[in-house]
Amino acid sequence: MKAKSREFFDALLSTPGISGDEQRVQDVVKTYAADFCEVVEFDLHGNLILGINPQSEFKVMLAGHCDQIGLIVSYIDELGFLYVQTVGGWDPQQLIGQRLTVWSKAGPVPGLISRKPIHLLDETERKSVVKVQDMWIDIGAASQEEARQLVRVGDSVTLQMGVQELQNQLVTATAMDNRTGVWVVVEALRRAKEAGATVGVFAVSTVAEEVGLRGATTSAERIRPNVGIAVDVTHATDCPTIDKRQQGDVSLGKGPVIVRGPNMNTEVVERLMNTCDQSAIEYQVTALGRAAPNDSNAMQVSGVGVATGLVAIPNRYMHSAVEVCSLRDLESAAELLGNFCAGLDAKDCFIPKKPSL
Repeated sequence: MKAKSREFFDALLSTPGISGDEQRVQDVVKTYAADFCEVVEFDLHGNLILGINPQSEFKVMLAGHCDQIGLIVSYIDELGFLYVQTVGGWDPQQLIGQRLTVWSKAGPVPGLISRKPIHLLDETERKSVVKVQDMWIDIGAASQEEARQLVRVGDSVTLQMGVQELQNQLVTATAMDNRTGVWVVVEALRRAKEAGATVGVFAVSTVAEEVGLRGATTSAERIRPNVGIAVDVTHATDCPTIDKRQQGDVSLGKGPVIVRGPNMNTEVVERLMNTCDQSAIEYQVTALGRAAPNDSNAMQVSGVGVATGLVAIPNRYMHSAVEVCSLRDLESAAELLGNFCAGLDAKDCFIPKKPSL
């Protein structure tokens, strides 16, 4: 990964942006991409739309959602402790004992989330799964009044952010879902331009995916692409206790995952696999027998319909504070989509064809 691209990656994973409060991370994307894009604009929803060759009648949309799961302050008690609701799908067990930041109007407020110590739990409490309402955030405030001077109801909360290096070009951070997808679509756009793409290519850092695919719905309607490819994470199954018979055989470091199934256009899928073969890019394939729970779902049924694909980044421990991805997979995904876009022609047809016998 080039130094500037790596700086962009680290900045994405160090900047907050829970669903509905994505402006800080969108500014990171805009700053990085502004120099090589002809289109740099926000819509009313907060999506950041980046593009090249906007005059082309043939358009491809690459979508990576920038929002992360998090928490939102819902109550401040008389002692100055904060109570929260979740934004997106959390396993509450993941939250106990985590350091975090409340993103207030005045700036970041450090804190931690906990519950009473194990010594004080009764037998029933020890055997029960902890609920979010049984935990609180401690920011060190001495009173409700002091806490209210720092924090307001509705402020967003993220777990401690930042990237840590592991072995074999693996990295861990919260918000890999889906800052990795944002990095890939923006890098793919840059590479498509360098490779001389002639069709319109739009990379969209979409918002509010974790609460209903909202950003992809509105931005696809605005762009009206012929082809749409979402980049999101998928479960890596190369760790204990995951059943590959149900989840597929997906490993970190063995390339991006091309997804097959009813949410995907068969011609787009074949074109993605052919691009990998022609470019000597290692890739993996999985099947999904239902509508995808990500931006590819919204794009497929936008307008009169979009020829849709899904390229996924293997991710261990999704929706946790310690998600793990491979830098090699990110590079390969960006190269795949850059080459895919550069190889498109305005005359290309993606109407599904009868398969040959």
